[in-house]
Amino acid sequence: MTTHKVGYLIGSLAKGSINRKLAKALVRVAPPELEMSEISFKDLPLYSYDYDADYPPAGRAFKAAIAAVDAVLFVTPEYNRSIPGGLKNAIDWASRPYGTNSFTRKPSAVIGTSPGAIGTAVAQQNLRSVLSFCNSPQMNAPEAYIQFTPGLITDDGEVTNEATAEFLRKFMQDFHLFIARVRSVLPKDA
Repeated sequence: MTTHKVGYLIGSLAKGSINRKLAKALVRVAPPELEMSEISFKDLPLYSYDYDADYPPAGRAFKAAIAAVDAVLFVTPEYNRSIPGGLKNAIDWASRPYGTNSFTRKPSAVIGTSPGAIGTAVAQQNLRSVLSFCNSPQMNAPEAYIQFTPGLITDDGEVTNEATAEFLRKFMQDFHLFIARVRSVLPKDA
């Protein structure tokens, strides 16, 4: 099968984020046909259309990183029943100025973890709404709301619960198949 470059965005900027641990786990269990790389947005200033005529280097680099991948995986926590402000800011940078939306026709998937039982469900719905506006085809199933418990994922991304590990492997396999289906209809250069 074809190899696909997948950029992943971690919604939390915290170094010790449980969503960073989840991202590491997803990289470990991803099928070999998915070439995974983190796309950082920590250096982006707050977006303003005043930048549209001349994006700063961080904005140009971020847009270029999104453009260079075949698909995007969002791994995000839930802040105040929504997505973190930094992640929304990054999406604004990538989707502007008008006519240069980096997410157009770019397959995406959403996953997240939290200590709570509903594991980022509301934030994911928020993010899905934003991605719909950005014209990003989304993998709608399986939905993945991971309740994080101490020790579930080690600092280097090893999942200690076999049922969770198997679910994450299946999620990444399904994402691979979804990317292939979308790209068969919407080639990257179309």
